[in-house]
Amino acid sequence: MVSRQVRYPDIEPYDQGLLAVGDGNSIYWECSGNPKGKPAVFLHGGPGSGCTSRDRCYFDPESYRIILLDQRGCGRSQPLLNHRSQLEFNTTQHLIRDLESIRAHLSIERWLMLGVSWGTTLVLAYAQAHPQRVAALVLACVTTTSRREVEWITCDVGRIFPQQWERLASHIPTSLKGMRIVDAYASLLFDDDPSVSAAAAAEWCAWEDSHVSLVPGHAPSRRFLNPDFRLRFARIVTHYWRHAAFLEDDQLLRNVASLTAIPGVLLHGRYDVSSPLETAWQLHRRWPESELRVVDDSGHGYGSLSEHVIATLNQFRATAT
Repeated sequence: MVSRQVRYPDIEPYDQGLLAVGDGNSIYWECSGNPKGKPAVFLHGGPGSGCTSRDRCYFDPESYRIILLDQRGCGRSQPLLNHRSQLEFNTTQHLIRDLESIRAHLSIERWLMLGVSWGTTLVLAYAQAHPQRVAALVLACVTTTSRREVEWITCDVGRIFPQQWERLASHIPTSLKGMRIVDAYASLLFDDDPSVSAAAAAEWCAWEDSHVSLVPGHAPSRRFLNPDFRLRFARIVTHYWRHAAFLEDDQLLRNVASLTAIPGVLLHGRYDVSSPLETAWQLHRRWPESELRVVDDSGHGYGSLSEHVIATLNQFRATAT
């Protein structure tokens, strides 16, 4: 049984910058905690949400050299996603290369990787491409962004939230009704009329808030109050979801044997209906070296899940490199 622990106090970065990675993109990165500590990188969810200062607080700042970064097109990375043409250079393969560029820039041989939600998909894709660069994996709210998972989160989960899903679907105009919901919204979000794209972003983000809300006490995300954030977030999410993360179907499950030398812990909320426990279970079955911990009071990132993430990271303090 893992003991629970509250987040560490807020800290500020001791180093930060923008790293040019090609295709006109520069990725924001920062380091906090102990400059001589065990390197650990946090990969945010979304995709397209960017990091916040609270993400540093998962890690013991005395033990870890904490690396945060904002993925392409969002947060403090440049340029922010504003035009459809920029999506050509925003795929999982581009993000993996960006991670390698940052690792090399910071002279890190191997790092512990923490991913949350979409971040777990990216962590798994990176770790399978560069297993020799990974010391340990901590995955919370496990996803692989497969076509089946995308179909669930954009359509089938409407069986649990029928009123909210009907509102999402009814916003699609007649001219786009024959398309998948994720494809229709991807089109609306780049409409030439700004009022159309803004309305689509508001509806999409309202849906995002709905399907993560199963745990009592859920509060809507304050980040969705910002219309610029809503639009950018929705554009990036639909881009990755409609292409199933630019991965072959079930690629991350099929290739899990490449992780056999890497210790890993999967943390998943019992009430997580956004990404049901099945994916974490299937990954764990194919990766015997991993440990699956089901958090019975948590949904998709709510309840005591954060406390379990911190406790797990504390366990790796002595073995992360």
